[in-house]
Amino acid sequence: MPVPSGTIEQVDVRGPRFAAWVTTAVLVAVLLLTSFTGPWAGILLAAQTVVFALGAALGPRRSPYGQLFAKLVAPRLSAPTETEPVGPLRFAQLVGFLFAAAGTVGFLSGAAVAGSVAAGFALFAALLNAAFGLCLGCRIYPLVARLRPASA
Repeated sequence: MPVPSGTIEQVDVRGPRFAAWVTTAVLVAVLLLTSFTGPWAGILLAAQTVVFALGAALGPRRSPYGQLFAKLVAPRLSAPTETEPVGPLRFAQLVGFLFAAAGTVGFLSGAAVAGSVAAGFALFAALLNAAFGLCLGCRIYPLVARLRPASA
């Protein structure tokens, strides 16, 4: 849906929280897989890394978990009563991408401990968002946004 000029695109807060629950489940599975096989944990984490990349590039509505929410969950819910801006959510996905990418490299290069630590950080952030609605990337976003030069 197009956004009028001068307004900030908003999304239903329940969508990103749904995505955070799915992400939490995937990252728990990654860490459980490390007990059995590092390479398979790396492959699953690589898939989550792609999901993070798509979320950062396309935004929460067009990300895979956002599409799942829109098609399967949102039609069964009442109209949204609370929304949040897209920019911080995209930044949070970028941060998740960086941790997941580091973890993927760790697992696939045989450094399972490094992979587990990076996946653990991503899991911590996803669980905070899912369970408590606290998006760490969204909290960091205003600080990083101040570092960008003002557009002319």
